[in-house]
Amino acid sequence: MSESRLRAGTASVGRVEFEVEFPPGHVACYVVDAGVPVLVDAGMPDERGLGGHDEAFREGLARHGYEVADIEHLVVTHPHVDHIGQVPAVLEAADPTVHVPTGVRERFARDADALARRVRENATMAGLSGDQLEDAVDMARESLERDRSFLPPTAVDHWVDPGETFTVGDLDLTATHTPGHQADHLVYTGSLDGEDALLSGDAGIQPFRPVVIHDGLDDGYRGAFAAFVRGLDRLDDLKPAPDRVYPGHGPVHDDLPGVVERHRGSLERRLDGVREQVADGVRTVPGVAMGIAGDDRSVRYLLPEAMSALAHLESEGEVVATVEDGVRYYDQA
Repeated sequence: MSESRLRAGTASVGRVEFEVEFPPGHVACYVVDAGVPVLVDAGMPDERGLGGHDEAFREGLARHGYEVADIEHLVVTHPHVDHIGQVPAVLEAADPTVHVPTGVRERFARDADALARRVRENATMAGLSGDQLEDAVDMARESLERDRSFLPPTAVDHWVDPGETFTVGDLDLTATHTPGHQADHLVYTGSLDGEDALLSGDAGIQPFRPVVIHDGLDDGYRGAFAAFVRGLDRLDDLKPAPDRVYPGHGPVHDDLPGVVERHRGSLERRLDGVREQVADGVRTVPGVAMGIAGDDRSVRYLLPEAMSALAHLESEGEVVATVEDGVRYYDQA
């Protein structure tokens, strides 16, 4: 765990990092001095990654002069576990006003068994079977149940709409919807003592493009690539471009346009790679995902990206799908 003290003009922003096993080895949340302490995202729970995250959270806040009980506002970019893991600690120790993307309300109201059934249908048709199929179904059900236990909808005070401007302490934040990595993802722009800043969660990350997960293997996979592009378009449309970006992974940086351009290129290269695999005779989602993963990556989180890429190419008329024995097979158009 490490933390760094960052500055936007004279308004301070404290960064707290949690060590994790997946690249780039950390996830960050931020505590903003907005006249009152504002926490943006909430890091990892103890049950995941390398553990010790409860202590890392307390020590990280302490290095910036705060205790967990001091938090007066909690602002969430998206409900992935590495960004909401310490929400229960904040709710137990403090009485914060909790601000969460409005799409999460409907998502968390979903019946877990109904979600599991739908994922099973989609995954079976995509060609998953055996342990891989059961893992995908279990992952969908358990993720929903886990995430809404960390971020209980009853604890949310303010469901934030895309495009909405709201006030935390003496700071005005404007929410922009940037789906693709996660369907409800919001980024927040605000002026920190005269500097235009972006609190970006899993958008605008400099070292890598976040995987296209969107809503996993639920029905949103069909539009996930197009959604990711819309999110990038909205980041490009932020005017003026933020002076500084505070992401959930990778360094704080001042090059949002460059990052957006690289992410567009990464998406195109992914589609190019999938086109090549189909041309070479790879016909199923698991086959494409394994080709993406290679020998040194887990296929688990690449299945949604592979499934979404093939659905996108099908929608563009570049591949055609035929159903054989309940499984979709893809070929060049």
